[in-house]
Amino acid sequence: MIVRDTLVTIFGVLLAFSEVGIVRAEAPVRVFVLAGQSNMVGAGQVKANPARHDGQGSLEWLVESSPMKARFASLRDDQGNWVEREDVKIWNFGRTGGLKPGYGSNTGTIGPELGFGTVVGEAFDEPVLLIKIAWGGKSIGKDFRPPSAGGEVGPEYRILVDRTKEVLQDAGRQFPELAGRTFELAGFGWHQGWNDRVNQEFNDAYEVNLAHFIRDIRRDLESPNLPFVIAETGMSGPEEKHPRALALMAAQAAVAKKPEFRDDVAFVGTRSFYRPPEQSPSGQQYHWNSNAETYYLIGEAMGLAMVEILQRDKEER
Repeated sequence: MIVRDTLVTIFGVLLAFSEVGIVRAEAPVRVFVLAGQSNMVGAGQVKANPARHDGQGSLEWLVESSPMKARFASLRDDQGNWVEREDVKIWNFGRTGGLKPGYGSNTGTIGPELGFGTVVGEAFDEPVLLIKIAWGGKSIGKDFRPPSAGGEVGPEYRILVDRTKEVLQDAGRQFPELAGRTFELAGFGWHQGWNDRVNQEFNDAYEVNLAHFIRDIRRDLESPNLPFVIAETGMSGPEEKHPRALALMAAQAAVAKKPEFRDDVAFVGTRSFYRPPEQSPSGQQYHWNSNAETYYLIGEAMGLAMVEILQRDKEER
């Protein structure tokens, strides 16, 4: 009798562990890759510079003084410190931690990752991991050139694929709090285009090259239906009239409309997020005038588009 009761107890414990394992298997950590060139890296200024238009366009100004400050209040805690999210982790070329301001080009800037991570972090109960891999001054015509586009494969394309695989394989060690969890590649965000926009040959080939890029990334990361969000290269705002700029943005939008991509590739317009120099920390138009609100809104829009694809996919299963 004692033996039987002991066996029943052991069986119950094993079943409990098994159930925990099943729950973990059904709820992996969702991993999103954010890639591109300098505007994915991010130049949005965190600290307000009172000498520059009273600090307008900085993240501090956004949460303290802007007409939209209530919307962004959650970025700070009650003591005025920037919130570091426990449920959204980020890897950025070896720098790791919970998502907070400071993962742009340096610890004083942000890119789209802050808005994107906030949206996906709120959308899912499971933890989220962002893998951010971006460099300034890189084209898809050369640096990110995908294999199926022909010619020499871009070195940044190879690094992007290799680093993503490495982080996915090593995430449990790099984020000990997530050790034992499974990691699932859930989506890919792309914000890039300037270096193709200023080169006529690359500009003309952009639609074809970006379509190849999506197909090749899916193949090389072994995720054939990986959701993909393209953020428009709209840093000149609604008044943009340069033929190459307009052509490149049209090419980005056209890729998302291709029948093969209709269900799992989204294009996000960004020109309405442009803020003029007099409302921004700088006059670097090609870096969105270093406006943190702009970078946040780009990431937020990308995150909303990504969540929509994932929810639609879940409903159709």
